[in-house]
Amino acid sequence: MKKAIFFDIDGTLIEAKDGIKEIRPNVQSAIRSLQENGHYVFIATGRPYAFLSQAILNFGFDGFILANGAHVVVKDELLHSEPLDKEFVKEFTSKLEAMNVQYILEGEKQSYLKETHKEFYEFYDRVGILNDLFESNYSLDEVDIHKIEMLCMTDEIYQACLELLAGHDEYDHVSSIDFGVCELYSKKNTKATGIIKALQHLNIPIENSYAFGDGKNDIEMLSTVGCGIAMGNASDEVKKYAHQVTETVHNDGVAFGIEKFVV
Repeated sequence: MKKAIFFDIDGTLIEAKDGIKEIRPNVQSAIRSLQENGHYVFIATGRPYAFLSQAILNFGFDGFILANGAHVVVKDELLHSEPLDKEFVKEFTSKLEAMNVQYILEGEKQSYLKETHKEFYEFYDRVGILNDLFESNYSLDEVDIHKIEMLCMTDEIYQACLELLAGHDEYDHVSSIDFGVCELYSKKNTKATGIIKALQHLNIPIENSYAFGDGKNDIEMLSTVGCGIAMGNASDEVKKYAHQVTETVHNDGVAFGIEKFVV
């Protein structure tokens, strides 16, 4: 029976902060072998479409779980797209502006980043994210937003951003200490909810699903799929939700995990 395998990007397929900006050859070969054997392979990421590299778009994945499950595409067919509440986005970004916190609004196809947020443009250049699908002139009334990402270069800014979420229990966040970035998303959508939609569409039972991940926003999918595989570089907190643990990104952990736990 066909299997479906879902891969996180950052910390799983690549590790931009350590110079691994593209999927390594051994990992590419292992993923392609899954497809050659009739299985489905998906990206499952917190990234929006605008943050996907051309190499990943051209690889030939069978679908994408994007923006932590708010945007789901299978074989070029849109299955799900659920934006954040517009009034919340307006209120939250107004407070960020008042605090001089740089942010980007992530939509279904494009993302929205003001020209004045120059440090954020520089950040995306450093981690290999092109800005071809970035818009700087936009109206909040006219765009649908799946996620908000904030540049938090100090702990004080990070804590201030978290305080803005007080009383908004319908939203969650994940942060990267290494990058100084905090991401806000709706709790209604997770990688797990997106995966379930894809599995139902393809008529694949949950026990035939696998996922590779390393971060907080991978916990739901690692614990939901038939076999959740944590990367060796994942935290102990993430690993305890996984069924198996593979090698690190640097040791081609995805390729090792495919051979040991999937094939």
